[in-house]
Amino acid sequence: MAFGALLGTALLAAPVAAHATAARPTAPSAAHAAPAAAAATGLDDPAKKEIAMRIVSSAENSSLDWKAQYKYIEDIGDERGYTAGIIGFCSGTGDMLDLVEYYTQVKPGNVLAGYLPALRKVNGSDSHAGLDPNFTRDWAKAAQDGEFKKAQDHERDRVYFNPSVKQGKSDGVGTLGQFMYYDAIVMHGDGADSTSFRNIRKRALSKAKPPAQGGNETTWLNAFLDARVWAMKQEEAHSDTSRVDTAQRVFLKKGNLNLDTPLDWKVYGDSFHIG
Repeated sequence: MAFGALLGTALLAAPVAAHATAARPTAPSAAHAAPAAAAATGLDDPAKKEIAMRIVSSAENSSLDWKAQYKYIEDIGDERGYTAGIIGFCSGTGDMLDLVEYYTQVKPGNVLAGYLPALRKVNGSDSHAGLDPNFTRDWAKAAQDGEFKKAQDHERDRVYFNPSVKQGKSDGVGTLGQFMYYDAIVMHGDGADSTSFRNIRKRALSKAKPPAQGGNETTWLNAFLDARVWAMKQEEAHSDTSRVDTAQRVFLKKGNLNLDTPLDWKVYGDSFHIG
């Protein structure tokens, strides 16, 4: 996913797949070693993580069935090339390349390994050069492999989920706040551009303080969502802010800081429920 470096053009009224996100720092190493997990006390609790995945999928895929998205791949016209998988890995933004590199380390000779040279060349562009005509078919084929699903889970956690939960705990926010961070990093990434997660948080810090700095949690999260909405409106492809306005703000207004069920929300006009 990786928003920021490239500007999308068309607003998707009802997205059917995960969008891309903002540019991220270079992967730490070829091994992509993930840090040891801290105690699951917030969004990293398995039940809460499942809820998070379902809510994000409602916005990214218009479905609560996030596990059906491993095989998903499409060029959604946002100038990031192909968008695919459970978190919207993009051929133009680096995270798809990282994923296929990791998958190939785990399972050399897999059906996608031969596309690595092309993925390196198209990184940073919306080009399909070297990928068409069979890449989408082979992605779907790879998605039948349990190791590829595990690889997608690994990269989702390494790049998006774990960093957002860690920052949330550091800021002293609960499960809902950690989810807000996660949803933001999924869409915007954590690069150096003005709309990245770190700069959304920095923008919020000019208006309020997180609990760890003595601030009120609800006030802080409202400031964070205000900054998030500003970032979304900088790009036409994300200018529909309903995933904030009629979802996350609904939970916040109800004081549901622990993201407890039942949950009811809307995204792009569609209603969703988790009992």
